[in-house]
Parts: sequence; C-alpha cells; structure tokens
Amino acid sequence: MNSMTGYGRATATLGAQTLTVQVNSVNRRGLDLTLALPDEWQPFEAAVGDAVRKVALRGKVHVAVDVEGKSGANAEWDEEAIAVILEKLERVAAARGVKFEPTGELLWQIASAQRTGSALSADEATADIVLATVNQALREFSAMRAKEGEALLVDFLGRLLKLQQAFDAIAARAPLISGGYREQLHLRLRQAGLELDLNDERVLKEVALFADRCDVTEELTRLRSHFSQLRDLFKAKGEIGRKAEFILQEIGREIHTIGSKANDLAISQQVIEFKNELERVREQIANVE
Repeated sequence: MNSMTGYGRATATLGAQTLTVQVNSVNRRGLDLTLALPDEWQPFEAAVGDAVRKVALRGKVHVAVDVEGKSGANAEWDEEAIAVILEKLERVAAARGVKFEPTGELLWQIASAQRTGSALSADEATADIVLATVNQALREFSAMRAKEGEALLVDFLGRLLKLQQAFDAIAARAPLISGGYREQLHLRLRQAGLELDLNDERVLKEVALFADRCDVTEELTRLRSHFSQLRDLFKAKGEIGRKAEFILQEIGREIHTIGSKANDLAISQQVIEFKNELERVREQIANVE
C-alpha cells in the first residue's frame, strides 16, 4: 500500500552547474503529472514522464528540474548581435517619430539575452545525467510514499477490526429480533385486554411479516464478502485506492439498509458506531494510491 503524498529530491553536477530535481505529490483521483524543465531540455519531457509513470499511478505529481549557474563561467557577450538589435530598435523608433535613447537597463537585457555560452546542452550525455538524477529523486519519493502507506495500512487494519466487532454484534443480535417482537406483541395485546394465544394464526402472521421486513441475512452475507475483499485488497500491490473506495461505498449501502430494516435499538446503536468508523476509513482511503 502506497500513500499518494510524497517528496523526493536529488542533485548532480553538470559541468560548472548544479542540477536539482524535486518531486512532490498530493492526492488526486487519477494521475495528474506536471513537469517544469528548462526550455533547452524540453526534449527530455517524454522520458521524464515515463520514469514518473513507472512509480506513480495516482496523485497530482509535480517534477521540477532546475539548474544553478545556468549562464556559465565562460559566457561571452555577442557584441555584434547586440549592435544589430540596437540598430533595428533605432530604425523602428525613427520610423514612428519616437526618440530612441538606450538605457543601461535595456543594454543589460539585450546583452544577457544574446550572451554566448549560456545555453544548456541537450545532448545524449546530458540527457543521461538528467534522467539518472530524476530517477534518484523518484526513488526517494517512492520510499516516502511506501513508508506512509505502511502507516496507513496499520491504521486501516485497526479500524477494520472495529468494523468487524460491530458487524459481529449485529450478526449475533439479528436472529433474536423476531422473537423479541413476538414477546412485545403478546405483552401489548395483554395490556390492551386482548387475550390471544401466541400460536394464533393472526399473531403468527403478524410475527412472520415483521420477521420478513426485518430480515437482514442478505445484507450480512454481502458485508462478509465485502470485508473479505477489503482484506485481500489491502494485501495487494499496485493501485488499490479506487477499488477500496468502491468496496467501502458498497459497505456503506449495506449497513444503511441494515439500520433501516432492523427496527431494533441494540442494532441501531451498533450501526451508528459502524458508520462513524466507516467514515474515518473512507476519509483515510482518499490518501491511498
């Protein structure tokens, strides 16, 4: 079991530059992947995306690739290119009757944009270093998601035990409902001054109708199956969050039906406890991949 929340970071040396890769993720129903790479490394996006998809199936995952010292120590000014741009700007200004007086800030902006030696290499060797660093960050990212997933699993198993205890109490009480109703019916009849034999056809028919309306055998059977599926799923690898959400939804439907049909105070109390614990599980399962 993996959490959808994770973080990983890795660095590498790239010539005179420092390469940093950071990967983080939060909850999302599907896989929502965003990448932030320098413009020169856009051709690497597909390979980076493939690497992420090998370790993340769900979540909003963001990968940031940064380079410090991007301009490089050996960068030089391209004076000819700067002069050409200034001449073009001057002609455009003159054609429009605008006085053109280059400022120091403008010169700096043009010079920085035209500085040679500042472009990042996008060759195969650079691609290998970038991808190796990405994979290193992803390993740390995956380890954190797995560690949080282990903590979630322990929590789930504890809550599943509480659900099972409430289920067992309901299952033990359910067969006694019709017998209790029969005794209550007989008591009410006597209090009303009506002496009817408990084996009277009318009494038996009323008890039978009540027992049919309150029968939760099918719901209990389906709940047992859902519990078994959930336990097996928690032991599985890969994406389990969506399947678990569906099973929990079905469990919620069954316990709601039991609460509506049972017409018994003891069962109603267990149903309330069951629903409270189930809601906590459903909130937590939203964090699972």
